[in-house]
Amino acid sequence: MSEPADSGEPPAGLRLTTAEWGLWQAFRNGTEHDLRSGEPELDDPDGDHTWGPERSVRARVIALLLLHGPPPLLGRVASLHLTGAFVTGCLDLSGGAVEPYFELRHCRFAEEVRMPEARVHTARFVGCRLPRLEAARLTTEGDLHLPRCTVPEGIRLTDATIGTDLLLNEAVLGSGRRARALAADGITVSQELQASLLVTDGQVSLRGATVGSSLHMFGSCLRNPTGRYALYAPQLTVEQVASFADAGRGSAPQIYGATPPTGTRYALAAPAETPPAAPGFGRAAWDPHRTRHFECHGGMVLDDGRFGSSLVIENARLEMQRDQELSLRRINTPELTFTPQLPERGLIVLSGASVEKLMDRASSWPADHRLWMAGFTYQHAIPKEGHFNVRERLQWINAATAEYAPEPYEQLAAMYRNTGEDTNARIVLLAKQRRRRETLPLPGKVWGVLQDWTVAYGYRPAQAALWMGVLWLTGALLFEAHRPAPLKDGEAPHWNAVLYALDLLLPVISFGQDTAWDPAGGYQWIAAAMIMAGWVLATTVAAGATRLLRRQ
Repeated sequence: MSEPADSGEPPAGLRLTTAEWGLWQAFRNGTEHDLRSGEPELDDPDGDHTWGPERSVRARVIALLLLHGPPPLLGRVASLHLTGAFVTGCLDLSGGAVEPYFELRHCRFAEEVRMPEARVHTARFVGCRLPRLEAARLTTEGDLHLPRCTVPEGIRLTDATIGTDLLLNEAVLGSGRRARALAADGITVSQELQASLLVTDGQVSLRGATVGSSLHMFGSCLRNPTGRYALYAPQLTVEQVASFADAGRGSAPQIYGATPPTGTRYALAAPAETPPAAPGFGRAAWDPHRTRHFECHGGMVLDDGRFGSSLVIENARLEMQRDQELSLRRINTPELTFTPQLPERGLIVLSGASVEKLMDRASSWPADHRLWMAGFTYQHAIPKEGHFNVRERLQWINAATAEYAPEPYEQLAAMYRNTGEDTNARIVLLAKQRRRRETLPLPGKVWGVLQDWTVAYGYRPAQAALWMGVLWLTGALLFEAHRPAPLKDGEAPHWNAVLYALDLLLPVISFGQDTAWDPAGGYQWIAAAMIMAGWVLATTVAAGATRLLRRQ
């Protein structure tokens, strides 16, 4: 191992097998070394068939080629392309600097692959079976590809730095004896993180991760039957779009390569009453013309996330226990698309979140106080599917406030005012006052009912105008039948019951009738009541007219 490799010959004593010798020559030539038999069933890395010595390559030889490989042949670029091999031993590149490009396809690894602290240009494992991948603080200048890989003991990419894209499409990850199927806290991906049709059995942890472009989880199925969270990604930063949505025609271009002959390793979600299979390695062919829903079996946490373009949770299936939640606390994004299928249990939390445009549908929100959104702010709320009128919006707020809180009502009213829907804004504010009335003591409730019945707390000026008309007509008929005596004989104007009643009702304006006549007894109290009612009703009508003129 210590002899120089400048000659291009393997070190003495390495004793290469036929398969390894072919790999050595292919490395120098920059070509693929394919050890497959040509029969899909025999070449499946997850299959039960034994791969003999004719397909075996020692991990020690691969590490030697990658870390201290021979020079390329003239006119060639040295690179490692290995397909269909059984890799024995532990492939350990810990702390190493790997210069050549390497790609391993449809390989079966006997032991875990170790790459912590390593520096590589581009690394690709495609359709392989790896017991585990340890790659904390890995640095790549290019891509790290793991599409269609099966990793029963999970992947660790904590604090890794990926120069371009990280691909996990159609991978199947287990957690083994650990809690996490994917541990990628603090990872930095310069461009896209694609994890469409990913299946996990264990927690996916992306705490503090940074994605320079977009995060895609189209049709992925995340399960964590033994823990609280299936996806734990607080403080996640995505510069563009984060998608947790269906995999279908629209997302097919995001999925790496073509479907292999043996089908993908996408495991269908087991029914709720069926216990999950062993670490996740069912197999079912995926038809790109069909749709797979994004599924999350367990809690989903995106607290304090920053999404530069939008966060999309569309048609997702959320299976949670009563103490689990879809948590979007304090997220910040220009657009939130929220149209998941309504979860039967668990909480949806939007407390402190800030979005500019909310696109949702009424049937996605729980109606039994499983929605928390104190401090949730939005500029526009647009139904993505169907209708979502102001009455349904009020039901949405009621579901989020087991106890009265004014902020959700004021936020909704402000949204309607900003879009020019003043009528809806007044409906919301009226509902706020009625909800507030329920928290008042008995005298406050009685006074509130009176305000509601007469002037609708001032939010329905037409109702106040109607009451004024009723009082005017009633007063005119009453005083026509019971004319009051004049204050001064011979100086009173001609009696007019209609103008007299109007004089009593209208503040400020006077037709000279109310000051010329002197009602007596009970009619004096009736006149006083009409004056007080006139002040309240006329003020309400004037306020409504002012709002109308200001709007025009």
